[in-house]
Amino acid sequence: MGEPLGLLKVTVVRGKGLVIRDFKSSDPYVVVKLGNQQTAKTRVINSCLNPVWNEELSFSLAEPVGMLNLEVFDRDRFKADDKMGHAHIGLQPIVSAARLRQILKVSSGETTLRKVVPDGENCLVRESSIACIDGEVVQDVWLRLSDVESGEIQLKIKFIDNSFAGTK
Repeated sequence: MGEPLGLLKVTVVRGKGLVIRDFKSSDPYVVVKLGNQQTAKTRVINSCLNPVWNEELSFSLAEPVGMLNLEVFDRDRFKADDKMGHAHIGLQPIVSAARLRQILKVSSGETTLRKVVPDGENCLVRESSIACIDGEVVQDVWLRLSDVESGEIQLKIKFIDNSFAGTK
């Protein structure tokens, strides 16, 4: 890992339209990975295809900025957990927006810094805005799960820049 940039807080908000992996439902949880160094996971929500987690997971972000990957699984008691899809999003846009916030010296109120559109670098369902809200750089995203019939995951990504942490 290179130069430390700051703290990345990823809130796994909820899932929508997840696939059935048990008899009539699934017991989903999400594993979030930053590069191949850091992993965190949410709690399991039993018998739910539209789960609400609202769990915040924290990661140390360093150069080079990579991808945030997530995998959704169905917890099984007596056999291996079933895959329910995966998604990814590049973190360079939120880091670039944080640098722009410093250049513009934005620290209060709400300012949209940039927009990110769905492309090969992410699994976005729709365009997403990166905003500075009272000094914090935040992105709210819906990611479409890959290699599965259906499912979306909502994340709220917050980047707390090391160089800005003490000035708020």
